[in-house]
Amino acid sequence: MFGSRRMISTAIVAVLVGIAGLSYMLATAVAPTVAAVDRGSEALVEFTADGKLKQPVGYREWVFVGSPLTPNDLNGDKANFPEFHAVYIDPESFAQYRKTGEFRDGTVLIKELSSVGSKKAASGNGYFQGDITGLDITIKDSKRFKDEPGSWAYFSFGHKYPLKNEAAKNPTSACNQCHQNNAKQDWVFTQYYPVLRAAAPKSK
Repeated sequence: MFGSRRMISTAIVAVLVGIAGLSYMLATAVAPTVAAVDRGSEALVEFTADGKLKQPVGYREWVFVGSPLTPNDLNGDKANFPEFHAVYIDPESFAQYRKTGEFRDGTVLIKELSSVGSKKAASGNGYFQGDITGLDITIKDSKRFKDEPGSWAYFSFGHKYPLKNEAAKNPTSACNQCHQNNAKQDWVFTQYYPVLRAAAPKSK
């Protein structure tokens, strides 16, 4: 009798272990799918209820496209933008640009400003980056910014630290007009971004 009970107990334990193992396998199989969905649903940028743009994070892991510089030294000490401008584009928009040569709806370009630091280095005289000083962003969104030329809107979190946590959209006259008049392609200064020029499909 005791032998029968022992056999029954062993069988029950085996069944429970099997159920636990199956549950673990199912959970493991489902987890990556759920995680992928969560990552895919993350927005590139976030807005407050009143339409202000929240300061983005993680953009330094995006695609770097160029770093224009218009130093005071070459502009009578009165350059409008005397800083280095490190420009990044979100990866999905970059991939789309490589395929089509166009900026998709939803494109985000981020410009991180840094001061001119030393003008001498072991390599010679020049302009070398100092401290990070500011952050500007432009976004193409035909729904949210349907009244802006080209559907591009511009935001600035300041050109001096500490930066603002949220930024209201700049007036159209502040940035958009200059881009419209001088940018080579779709309100974007592609003529100054060698990575974008190299990535664009070449016409046959």
